[in-house]
Amino acid sequence: MPREDIAQFTIRSVQVLAEDGTVDEDLAPSLSDDELLDCYEAMKRARRLDERAISLQRRGELGTYAPAIGQEAAQVGSAFAMDEDDWIVPSFREQSALMVRETPPQRILEYAMGMEEGAEIPADEHALPPAIPVGTQPLHAAGVGWGEAIQDSPNVALTYFGDGATSEGDVYEALNFAGVYGAQTVFLCQNNRYAISTRLEDQTAAETLAQKAIAAGIDGIRVDGNDVLGVYRVVSEAIERARDGDPTLVEALTYRRSMHTTSDDPSVYREAAEEDEWEARDPIVRFQVYLENRGLLDQETKATIDERVESEIADAIDRANAARDELDPADMFRHVYAEQPPELERQAAAFERKGDRDG
Repeated sequence: MPREDIAQFTIRSVQVLAEDGTVDEDLAPSLSDDELLDCYEAMKRARRLDERAISLQRRGELGTYAPAIGQEAAQVGSAFAMDEDDWIVPSFREQSALMVRETPPQRILEYAMGMEEGAEIPADEHALPPAIPVGTQPLHAAGVGWGEAIQDSPNVALTYFGDGATSEGDVYEALNFAGVYGAQTVFLCQNNRYAISTRLEDQTAAETLAQKAIAAGIDGIRVDGNDVLGVYRVVSEAIERARDGDPTLVEALTYRRSMHTTSDDPSVYREAAEEDEWEARDPIVRFQVYLENRGLLDQETKATIDERVESEIADAIDRANAARDELDPADMFRHVYAEQPPELERQAAAFERKGDRDG
């Protein structure tokens, strides 16, 4: 049998906002001046929340926390592209996107304090709670997107996951399911170069992660994940295709500038020179230069935004602390089993005795 090529594919890569703050005007999305400033403020708010949360964790006031420092453009740009009735299906690092979708920072902090109240999302927000198991949430998003299609609804599900998740079978199953059933789903992979301490090159031989969509029969595209305008444009187009039953895998190439979680030490597996290289590509600095060049951001406006963000995050911390102080820690023993087993009874009694001694 003669040999013949039966399939070929290409992966397109998009960048709108270059590292020096200049823009490809042919690709720039139509955003108003106010919308551009809102994007900037959302990125600053997300960065400040992460910085304060890390400090709180170091003081023992917060549990394990997964900062998204360096990934703000990928999350904010994509979240701004969504309609209010679209679904957001996050992993455990999407505080930037969730706040764009009007989840109060107080809720994010409460969840990190170990309060399940922080994972309670009002039904009208069209958001799923954070997913800690790596790679499971794309399956949920595929199901949500398929459900919307069955109901002839225009709503789309947008799910977030990292490069490490693409090595999980669940992610490919979700892509395959979405392709077969025409799920109204957008899959956003934040390729931040590391799956905890595992480099991208050590977990896949694929030149891009976007090309993993090809085997599932859906579109794949890469975007500069530190370019908020590029992310907004690419995800907006992907969302519109998804409304017609054509799911897309978007690979946002970015960099996790801080630790995987607060229990991680990236200095063990990353070189300082690499971190310095990516610091120069910081998404907030790049966008700030663009806004300054357009005359939208001066020192006074920047100071006003910084003060507002600082006040909002400080207030969220105060509210989260107050909510925590109102809880009875012994509740963790009371609502697990319908009938408390003997071992848990003994643990609860020991906890109560310790509380009496400490009090």
